[in-house]
Amino acid sequence: MLRTGSVFRRRAFARTYATATSPHALVFLEHRGGVLESGSLSALTAAEQLGGEISALVVGSAEYVPGVVDKVKKLKGVTSVLHSTSIQYANPIAETLAPLFEKLLSDSSPFTHVVAATSSSAKSVLPRVSARLNVPTVSDVTSLTHDAAAGSTTFTRPIYAGNAIATVRAPADIAIKFFTVRGTAFAPAPAQDSTATDTVVEPVEVADPPTVHIKTTIAKSDRPDLGVASRVVSGGRALKNAETFQSTLYPLADVLGAAVGASRAAVDAGYADNSLQVGQTGKVVAPELYMALGISGAIQHLAGMKDSKLIVAINKDADAPIFQVADVGLIADIFDAVPELTEKLKK
Repeated sequence: MLRTGSVFRRRAFARTYATATSPHALVFLEHRGGVLESGSLSALTAAEQLGGEISALVVGSAEYVPGVVDKVKKLKGVTSVLHSTSIQYANPIAETLAPLFEKLLSDSSPFTHVVAATSSSAKSVLPRVSARLNVPTVSDVTSLTHDAAAGSTTFTRPIYAGNAIATVRAPADIAIKFFTVRGTAFAPAPAQDSTATDTVVEPVEVADPPTVHIKTTIAKSDRPDLGVASRVVSGGRALKNAETFQSTLYPLADVLGAAVGASRAAVDAGYADNSLQVGQTGKVVAPELYMALGISGAIQHLAGMKDSKLIVAINKDADAPIFQVADVGLIADIFDAVPELTEKLKK
């Protein structure tokens, strides 16, 4: 795997200090209906590696924020919780949430880092805020180290669909370092006995925002969530249609207690909902077991699953690229092999 290196040099929005400042991270924690997103818990773990204070930011409607704040106060590493409620934050979008960040990151702000999971929301909000402050955002970070003496932070992140790893150093003259983290690269922050302090932050209401939230549609399933499941069964275009996709994959997934995933080709063909897409333009997963059934192994798909602990591939094409990353490979017709495997596992 290739490795590249780069250093941010341009100085724009900056504070000056007599000595290096201890890190103080502002971590944006996302929740859905009062339930914290697993990626946000991983962002907390990443922030803890900076070695300084951690302030968590929770926004939303008055219905859910109090309960989320109580949970966050007990998470490992959190020293304080900032929370803000508004009808505009019930379904936060970048245009309404960015002004709150700008308020928190004013010249008198103590924060040196702004951290979030690599989610759709954070990928919209953080770059918008960092651009307003004229500083960069490093996205999809998989590891980090902070040099307290120099005040610089060094990150690694995958590029070229995961075929190379870039090492990026943000020096001390970037006063606030923005970054998002890949959830599968950091363990979720656990709960602990200690309780952090909490502070109410007045919302920044945006009059006549240019973008409004219309609705959120979530595919419901009794199976584990794809992003955090320890076992994933994925299917590709070879499954022919939506009915065959379900009849072949779902029984196996049920036996294994696994989540169901799909390649982009299968999603584009209408076999599966796009919420099940695994890959560079879908979800990045790293389960204990990943089964790729009828998936050729395009580079975009590999970028979303090749960090899985055990990869099992079944494909009748012996030259399929998926076999190059698979730990266990079976050259067979999936319509024969998968039902037989399912029956044996039931026994």
